[in-house]
Amino acid sequence: MLKPPRIKPGATLGIINPSYWLKEEFLNKTVEIWRQRGFKVKLGKSPYLRDNLYAGTPAERAADIHAMFSDPEVDAVICARGGYGANRVAPLLDYDLIRQNPKIFMGYSDITTFLTSITVNTDLVTFHGPMLVTHKDEELEYNFDYFNRAVSAGEPFNIAPPADFPSRIIKPGTAEGPLWGGNISLLVNRLSTSNQLNTDGVILFLEDIDESLYSFDRTMYHLRETGMFDNIKGLIMGEMCEMKDTEISFGKTTDEIVMDVCGDLDIPIISNFACGHGRYQATMPISIPARLDASASEPRLEILESPVE
Repeated sequence: MLKPPRIKPGATLGIINPSYWLKEEFLNKTVEIWRQRGFKVKLGKSPYLRDNLYAGTPAERAADIHAMFSDPEVDAVICARGGYGANRVAPLLDYDLIRQNPKIFMGYSDITTFLTSITVNTDLVTFHGPMLVTHKDEELEYNFDYFNRAVSAGEPFNIAPPADFPSRIIKPGTAEGPLWGGNISLLVNRLSTSNQLNTDGVILFLEDIDESLYSFDRTMYHLRETGMFDNIKGLIMGEMCEMKDTEISFGKTTDEIVMDVCGDLDIPIISNFACGHGRYQATMPISIPARLDASASEPRLEILESPVE
């Protein structure tokens, strides 16, 4: 395991946009939020590029990732947004360069592709957490608090749900294992590639947005048939945002679908965890040992060692 250096007050955040195109006025607004928090901000080239729906060509976006990891002034690399397009860029990445210049790399959604590919190929701990798009409408202390705990404190920490957004225990128990996961659609996209996740012995977290219930059901059964759930130690379902039903109701909630697929596994399962596309976004360090405690009334995720040096 390769841990990046922790960031300190006044650190420089390198902002890239390795998937979808982003409006410049939104970029300027959200960059200012990070500056008000005491960070310096260095913008890459990709936030200003556009190639149809993308923030530049795959080669341009890969070059921007390489530039940020190579730049000695940049302490952490934060993605502006997700969307679609990371699968075109990941095969172009220079993993030796990234391994030789370990830094915090953070994002979610389509960025799941980069998080898993980088960690699988370099052993560098990456971070599923807030991007610029997180602050589109508001700032939440919960999100900044767990961002700082993960990348600045340099010590283990616990992730508890917000008071007004409780997690649900759908199968009680406790488990320990390295923490892996991200957006379900992107993890499915990694199947049968060189960057497919090995989920043996892990605590797996999953989240998604804007899916039909029948599609979610199909995807969960697909993952079960591929063996992705066979040897996991615990399952965390993040916030499933904007899930849709059909004219003829599917007839089951997301929790009920999860139990249909995974209820026979001897593992703890929780849902509605504060990660993913919702308002609350805890920072989840990929590959770091964790403990899931779903034995009490309120589930808790303990990050058992610091994700940063």
